[in-house]
Amino acid sequence: MTEQATFLQPIDRKATQKKVEELLENVRLHRQFGMIRQEMKMTPAYEPRYHGTTHAVGDPAADVALQNVRQQQRDQWLAHMSKRVDAVLGRMGRMQREIINKRYLGETDQPDYIVYNELGMAERTFRRHRDKAIYHLAFALRLEVFEGDEQA
Repeated sequence: MTEQATFLQPIDRKATQKKVEELLENVRLHRQFGMIRQEMKMTPAYEPRYHGTTHAVGDPAADVALQNVRQQQRDQWLAHMSKRVDAVLGRMGRMQREIINKRYLGETDQPDYIVYNELGMAERTFRRHRDKAIYHLAFALRLEVFEGDEQA
C-alpha cells in the first residue's frame, strides 16, 4: 500500500482573491489620501461631568488620541504593504503588472471590461493573467487562504 504524502493544503481561491483585492483596495486608498487625523469636535469642560447613575466620566481627548495612534499604526502597516506590493509587481511580467496597476491601484477602481479593452486583450486572456498575478501576490504577501481555514 503506497501512501501519498501531501504537504500542501489546497488553496481556497475565492477567499484568497477576496483577501488580496481588499489589501489592494486599502493600499490604493492609502496612496491617494494617506492618514486622516481625527480632531475633537468640542473643547471639553475642565470639571468632571457625571452622567446619570453610571458615574462614568468621558475623556474625549484621550479617545481621539487613542484613535489617532491606532490610525497611525495602520498607516505605517499600509505604507509597508504598499512597498511590498510594488516590489512584487516589479518582479512580475509586464501584462500582469499593468492589469494590477490599472484594475486595482489606479486613481479609480475600473471594472474588468474597461481594463481588458484598454489593454486590447480578450476577456479570457485577461482573467488568466489577473488570476495568476493575484495568485503570485497572495503567496508573496502571505495572504493565501487554505481550504478549511476558519479565518476565510
